[in-house]
Amino acid sequence: MGTSAPSRGRHAAFTPSLPSLLAEDVRTGLVEYLSTTYSLADPAARNVLAAFLDSSEHGIFRGPYLRLRPPFRSVTPTWASPLSWMPAGFTPYLHQARAFERLSSRDHAPRPTLVTTGTGSGKTEAFLLPLLDHARRAHGRGPSGITAIILYPMNALATDQARRIAQTVSSAPELDGVRVGLYIGGDGHHRVMSAEHVIDHRDTLRTHPPHILLTNYKMLDLLLMDPRHADLWRGAGQDLQYLVLDEFHTYDGAQGTDVAGAAPGGRRPRRHLRDPGRPHLLSLPGRPPRSGRR
Repeated sequence: MGTSAPSRGRHAAFTPSLPSLLAEDVRTGLVEYLSTTYSLADPAARNVLAAFLDSSEHGIFRGPYLRLRPPFRSVTPTWASPLSWMPAGFTPYLHQARAFERLSSRDHAPRPTLVTTGTGSGKTEAFLLPLLDHARRAHGRGPSGITAIILYPMNALATDQARRIAQTVSSAPELDGVRVGLYIGGDGHHRVMSAEHVIDHRDTLRTHPPHILLTNYKMLDLLLMDPRHADLWRGAGQDLQYLVLDEFHTYDGAQGTDVAGAAPGGRRPRRHLRDPGRPHLLSLPGRPPRSGRR
């Protein structure tokens, strides 16, 4: 009959949240796994292996280490926003402000932008707020086609971000009338925006194209090539301004080639965009460069 190690039993009654306890549990679990996997019959060899695994100097484990991450720098009080709208009380980080200045369409044409910052640095806000600001002004001018496309590498990520965007739109009265659509497969169920979801009903999206479309690159290819989806692109030839690639580092090799061909302005023929021009590209790699500054 097997028995649990004392250290693991000590924390079995609760889920440890302190890094020191978590590190101890992970280390103990790995030592138990390796000791069992490489079960040695010779006692001397078994003792040497156990001593190696448990050694703090020469073993396989180091640390735990504490990494200090200084806060991202915020804009100064004198900073003037290039956007006509931002969430109430929102103070952007400096890198977000720089993205706003490049991506805003209020005073100039948006410029191609690459955002490479660390986890938790607000990459989503860096592109989402300019897109929502542009969609708000487009809605104020009257009916319009799709103004922005956001491509995600995974449907789960697109669905998660759709909920986040829905909450942002519903919480801002200034964004009343801005429509966001999710097109990743299936017929969909939601015909109107709410605080919990965006529009995903296919017929509704075709009849009333959203300002911002969330999808993946394979679905985008289908939407552009299949005549059944022609109504979705009504007006997009003139109104489309942004193409966002989230998790840009995943688009390599053949997948990157497919994205380049499917994107509006790419090489692949598009039936429904008579004059697509060159939407302004925004890329968001998921892994920042090591030399990146805060």
